[in-house]
Amino acid sequence: MEPVRTCVGCRVRAPRSHLLRVVAENSALVLDERASLPGRGAWVHDTRECMEAALRRRAFIRALRASGPLDTQTIERYLQRKG
Repeated sequence: MEPVRTCVGCRVRAPRSHLLRVVAENSALVLDERASLPGRGAWVHDTRECMEAALRRRAFIRALRASGPLDTQTIERYLQRKG
């Protein structure tokens, strides 16, 4: 049975393979597409709606237990490329 995670954007539970892992490195959000980077991770659906909701609600900061603001440029660039 595959592990289940909760999307920080929409709060819906889904199998790990349907979600994208995000970690904080040097106070910047980094997409961990292979789910292999060290540290605490936050899981989000690979959709514009979920990622924008997570950014708007500051869910990444809470889920990653960051002490200060995180640089969201990588997520924003990813959303622009995705269209």
